[in-house]
This record gives sequence, structure tokens and C-alpha cells, in this order.
Amino acid sequence: MISINDKTLQDLEFNTVLHTLSGLCVTEIGKEKSLGISPIKDKEELMDVLLQTSEYLSSFSNNNALPNHGFETLTNDLKMLSIEDSFLETITFRKIATLSETANQLILFLKKFQEYYPKLQTRANQVVYTKSIIQKIDEVVDKYGIIKDNASPELLDLRRSITVVRGKINQSFGMALSQYNSLGYLDDIKESIVDNRRVLAVLAMYRKKVKGSIMGSSKTGSIAYIEPETTLKYSRELSNLEYEEREEITKILRRLTHDIRPFYELLMEYQNFLSDIDVIAGKAKYAYKINAILPKITDTKRLFFRDAYHPILFLTNKSKNEPTFPQTIELKNENRIIVISGPNAGGKTISLKTVGLLQLMLQCGFLIPVHERSETFLFDRILTDIGDNQSIENHLSTYSYRLKNMNYFLKRCNAKTLFLIDEFGTGSDPELGGALAETFLEEFYHREAFGIITTHYSNLKILANELPFASNANMLFDEKSLEPMYKLVLGQAGSSFTFEVAQKNGIPYGLINRAKKKIEKGKVRFDKTIATLQKERSKLEKTSLILKEEENKAREESKRMEHINARIQDKLEKYQELYDSNQRLIYLGQKLDDLSEHYFTKKDKKVIIGEFLKIIEIENSKKKKVSVKEKKEKEKIVEAIVKEVNTKVEEIRKVKKEKKQKAKIAEENKPKVIPIVGDRVRMIDGKSVGTIDAIERNKATVNYGIFTSKVSLEALEFVERPKN
Repeated sequence: MISINDKTLQDLEFNTVLHTLSGLCVTEIGKEKSLGISPIKDKEELMDVLLQTSEYLSSFSNNNALPNHGFETLTNDLKMLSIEDSFLETITFRKIATLSETANQLILFLKKFQEYYPKLQTRANQVVYTKSIIQKIDEVVDKYGIIKDNASPELLDLRRSITVVRGKINQSFGMALSQYNSLGYLDDIKESIVDNRRVLAVLAMYRKKVKGSIMGSSKTGSIAYIEPETTLKYSRELSNLEYEEREEITKILRRLTHDIRPFYELLMEYQNFLSDIDVIAGKAKYAYKINAILPKITDTKRLFFRDAYHPILFLTNKSKNEPTFPQTIELKNENRIIVISGPNAGGKTISLKTVGLLQLMLQCGFLIPVHERSETFLFDRILTDIGDNQSIENHLSTYSYRLKNMNYFLKRCNAKTLFLIDEFGTGSDPELGGALAETFLEEFYHREAFGIITTHYSNLKILANELPFASNANMLFDEKSLEPMYKLVLGQAGSSFTFEVAQKNGIPYGLINRAKKKIEKGKVRFDKTIATLQKERSKLEKTSLILKEEENKAREESKRMEHINARIQDKLEKYQELYDSNQRLIYLGQKLDDLSEHYFTKKDKKVIIGEFLKIIEIENSKKKKVSVKEKKEKEKIVEAIVKEVNTKVEEIRKVKKEKKQKAKIAEENKPKVIPIVGDRVRMIDGKSVGTIDAIERNKATVNYGIFTSKVSLEALEFVERPKN
């Protein structure tokens, strides 16, 4: 049984999400439904809603876009159907026909593409498909909302008679117009319309000469509007016919209303179905705007949001072209509670709200902006204590209100609860409030609840470090600029950077030193140590990124060099072939020159021809043998080169290995210097160098300049001894 109170909805700004969703809906009922969304208690129903939204979202990227689902709200109009002897207006029937047609189109579409939209098809199957409503209305009302002439035989006869009478009116009026115009009794405009009747525009001085009924006059009184006597009798006949037409239309509408009345429940269901689709479409549009997906929902108690974005912040920053930083958070049985610490304005509260809002949205049927490999399970309760909690109405202070809220937590907290508390323990004496907050945290821990809290209290950081299934976390800060990096790091508590931030904001150094003297040295040293660790962590993060970039560059350079080497090798082989070819041609040229000289001196053709044929045979025999021979020679050369390279690599590795072993043995055999007071030393796994101020019981007090630290002598490495 899921339980989420109004305060949690308010703390997590869920109403902002609902108002954004409402703006994306196209129907009035859809807008109202979206504002009333609440957590879905039944898991099966929740999964149906999530999958329906996911299916609708997929329609944005495939070629089977869902048809229009918009309609005009008919709730009040349809209530008339329950009143006996009432009837609906023609425009309402047109709206009903449109509603029925829209629902039918959507039902048929989902049936056709049920492979793409199985869950939406299941929802559509709950609604009856019928053409009866549309057929009954189309027989009476045309597409413009006007009653058709053939709606009844009586109406058809009446409208024919009306057409005949209107023709007579126009004919008689035309004759009167011609007559009085020729006599010069009419104004330049000649005629006008008064009370939907054609009238003559008679000059005031001639009004008594024109027979007919005066219907009015112009503002100046210079024109009198007169209906000619010849058209009056036809006008009366027309009025009677029009009255009879209205009466007949009322009878027709009563009959049609009577025919539609049995479909009241179905029409209400159509509205409900289309408005549900409207809300689903709105959720899909919202998911598209925030890059949301459906994460894996498991029965295992694990919440893992990878690259999670706060949707409200994401859209706000997107409108300003500013970046939004994602967070990765994991809660599981082996790590149920996370205590986030660090300076203000670093993103602690946003990280807290991101987890709470995304989990709440998911359990209300929304897709959420996380990585596709994210997963979570469903909580029975989500409890929050975020923001300014002073209750003016009940005259409660912040701390009193927080205690009241903690009491509420204690009554409802169990193993399926997610609790989120911002600035845990504040509002009272730091030591006393911190002690009480520690007790509350222990109680939540023993009840196996899942939760995230933010705090500045050292005792809560220490407790999180001591509890097996709890952990610390901090928001990374740049060690030089003290600007937030908006990245959550698990496993280490964060420093508040109180004095560093104060100094950065221009507080005089003398005042900061006076403040340091007013508090316990241990607290300053503890906070300073955490700050140093955070700075080291930040440096490691940057170094890691730089190394990754360098590694990628080295890989690219290696590939490029291999490509260049292959090209050079190819060119060398071609040059070698060209050289060999040129050498052969030079050799043949010399032979021919020698034969030419021999013939020139001795004039012996037989010898010349014999030598020439011998050269040709030698060259032909080379062509047959050389190809096979060259192949074997090339293979031998390649094998020899590869063998030589491998040998050299092995030799280099062997030499390096021997050097490492020698260095290791030398280091081990090196006599260890026992540090004394005044020696410069450093931690074995650290970089900072300090001076030993005192040694007590195998522990040294090391002075690092800004702070001191007590460290075991075994953990220290000798650096140098100052010269006397």
C-alpha cells in the first residue's frame, strides 16, 4: 500500500511537473486528469501505464504515428440525455459524431498496429466500436451542423414552400424597386435589410407616396425604410412557414435525441478513453523533452539511477542554454543509506531531490531521464524533510516542526521506505541536535529503510562510516577556485570548506584565524583533513581524465604511424623494383652496345645473331625462375626481420625486469632510518611533507604548516634530516 503525503509532493515540486504535463495535453478533461495524477498503488496497473507511455513515445520515431485524439468536452451536454423529453442542439450532435468518429479511428488503428502498441491496444479493447451513432446523426445533421432537408417528409415540403414564397417576395420586391426608383423616390442605396427583411430606402419627403409598412429610418431621418405593400402578404406567409419549420426541426431533434440516449454510457466512455490517451500523449511529449526512458523495475531492493537528471532543472537550464550535470546514485541492501556532506551551493539538495522526484514520477506513471541501464524497485512510502520547515500556522519553530516530522517518520518508516532529509539535525544546538539526529539515523538504519540525507554534522559523517550498510558521499569542489563541480562521489565524506569559502568571499584573514581559535583544534584538523582528501580526490579525477585523453591520443597517433609506415614500405618496394628494372635495362643496353661494336669491326652476322638469341633465352629463363625465387627470398627476409624484432623486444623486457628486481632488492636492503624529532617525513602513500614536532608511544605529531596530524611511525617515510 503506497503512502505519499502532500508534504512530500510539495517538497519534491511534483506539482510543477504536473502543470508542465497539463500544458502538453490538448483536451480539457486531459488537462484536469493530468493535474490530479497521484502514485499508482497496484504494480500491474502502474506497469500498464508506464508501458503505454513508452509505446506512445516510440511512435515519435517510427512511421506509424497515432491518429488525432482531440475532442470537445461534452460532459454537460450529455447530461441533457438523462432528462426526459429534453433534446440536444444540432451543434451538439455534430460534436457527438466527431467524438464517436475519433474514438473509432483510434480503436481501428490500434487494432491494426497491435504489434507496435500492445498495451495501448489492450486499453482500446475496453471500448466498444460502433458506427450506429455516426450513422443516426449523419441521416439528420450535415457536416456543417444544419438539419438536412430530407430529415423528414414534412420538413422537405415546408422548405420547398419556403423557397417558392421567397421567390415571390424577391419578384414582387423587384417590381416595387423598379417602379419607385423610376419615380425618383429612392435614395442612392435604393434598398436595405431590416429585421431580416428587404426594404426600400425611400427619401423622407416621399415616404407617404410609397405604399407599404415603415420598418425604420436612418439616424439622420433623411431615409425611411419601407417594406412594399406587394411583398407584405408573402412575408407573412414566409413567417408562418418558418415557424412551422422550427416546430418540425424540434420534433426531429427530439426523435434524434431519443435515438442517441441509449448510447450515453458509451459516449462517456469515449470521452474517458480519449482523455486517457491525451494524458498518455502528454507524458510521452514530456518524456521526449527531457530525454526520458522506462528503466528496469525489479523485485530486488535496489535503486540505481545512472546519469540521472532533475527534470525541472533540466528544462529550466535548457531554456537558458546552460548545462545540467547528471548524477549517478545507488542504494541497495548492502548500502541502504547515503550521507552527503560538503559546502552549500554544491548541489547536495538537488542530488537529494533528483532521486526523490524521479522515483515519485516513476511510481506515478512517468518515464524518467536516466541511463538505459538504470533500475529500481517500488517503495511503499516516500518520506521527505526538505526546505524551510518553519510552521507559521501552528506557531512552531523550525526545530519543533522538524521533530514533529521525525516523529511522523518513526511511525511510518519500514524496510520499503525511501526517506530524504535535507540538512539533517539543524535547528538546535549543534551537539545536542547532532546527537538526536544520530539516534534517529540509527533507528532508520535498524529498520532497514533506504534513504539519503545531507548534513554538516561530523558525528553523522562518522556514524555513516561506522555502519556496515551506510556510506558517506560528497559533492566535488575545484581545489583551486572552490567552485562546485556538481559531481557526486560515493565513499568519502565532504568538507564544509567553511574557512576557505569565507576567505574566497573576502573575509579578512585575521578574523578567520580568530574564528579558528574559538573552536576545538580537533574539529579544525578533522575538517582540514577531509578538505585535503577532497582536493586530492579532485586532482585524481582530473589526472584520470587527462590520462584517458592522452591514451586516446597515443592510440590515434600509433594508428597513424602504422598507416604511414605501411605506405613508406610500399613505396620502398616499388622503388626497389624500379631500380632492379633499370639495372636490367642498363645491362641489356651494354650487351647490345658490345654486339654492335663486334659487328662493326668483324661483320660476322652469325655470331651476332647467336649471341643475341643467347641473351633472349637467358632473360626468358630468369622470368620463369625469378618469380618463385623472389617469393621465397621475400618470405625469408620477413621471417628474419620479425624474429630479430621479437628477440630485441624480449631482450629489452628482460633488461627492464632485471633493473626493477635490482632496484627492489636495493630498496629492501637499504637501512631504514628511524625518524626523530625535527626530521622531515611523509606518509608512505602520500605526497605532503611535514616536520616531526613530537614522538609519543610510537606515534609522531607531524606539522604540515597549516595543520598537524598524529601518525604511527610505521606509516611514515624518512625524507631528510635538517643540517645543524
